[in-house]
Amino acid sequence: MLKRGFDLVLALFAGLILLLPLLIVAIMVRITSKGPALYWSDRVGKKNKTFKMPKFRSMRVGTPTVATHLLANPDAALTPIGSFIRKTSLDEIPQLWNILKGDMSFVGPRPALFNQEDLIELRTSYGVDGLTPGLTGWAQVNGRDTISIPDKVALDCEYLRRQSIGFDLYILWLTFLRVLGQDNVSH
Repeated sequence: MLKRGFDLVLALFAGLILLLPLLIVAIMVRITSKGPALYWSDRVGKKNKTFKMPKFRSMRVGTPTVATHLLANPDAALTPIGSFIRKTSLDEIPQLWNILKGDMSFVGPRPALFNQEDLIELRTSYGVDGLTPGLTGWAQVNGRDTISIPDKVALDCEYLRRQSIGFDLYILWLTFLRVLGQDNVSH
């Protein structure tokens, strides 16, 4: 209950503060590439329930729905501002909607794509699927795009064991530092 209350208050506060940047990014996505400003992907949440998660569209329309590292040439799929909004994590801001809805939390394992069966299966075998996915998480601040699936799940398991409001605040602080430094973003 405490975590959910924290998520609601912070999401409302962040939404108000980020309203102007949200509008600017949405306009820039629309101006620089064909297609909608938002991309809605099917993600796997708590207890492996699928939900729709919005992101500002950083890839061209028609790009296959796979993890970025599985694309033959990810750079060719990026929109003109795609790399910038991904490196600065601006593409993630629309997920405040999922936090308000309760599909996500600020901190937890990042929600897997519906087709990342290896990640989903491994998380399920360790009980990580019982956690609400997060906008950021322990794995994100310890490697983000640069770590293997087994290492990511090991970090998710560590979060499962250590979860608390204090640990969440620490992860949020580290996330802020990593986003400022644009650490461990491959595309």
